[in-house]
Amino acid sequence: MACTVILDLKVQADKVETLKGVFKDILGDTRAYDGCIGVDVVHNQDEADNLMLVEQWESRAKYEKYLGWREETGALEQLGSMLAAPPSIKYFDPVDA
Repeated sequence: MACTVILDLKVQADKVETLKGVFKDILGDTRAYDGCIGVDVVHNQDEADNLMLVEQWESRAKYEKYLGWREETGALEQLGSMLAAPPSIKYFDPVDA
């Protein structure tokens, strides 16, 4: 069953545009990673320091494998250096409604 992953980021105010550029550079690899269905980056209209990644994965396990790979590559450390608070990751199942 597909899994929606929400990565909610509070970014240092002076790093928002830099982080958008980083995402532009690295998300091609994410989209090509086994199990990734799609990734969108959205910018909060009311909070200029808030970016979110809305991701679709074949399963939570595949996302967690991907996250481990990103940690190994150093991308998570790079991301963390631009944040003002720890990231929030939430996992959602689809609802037949």
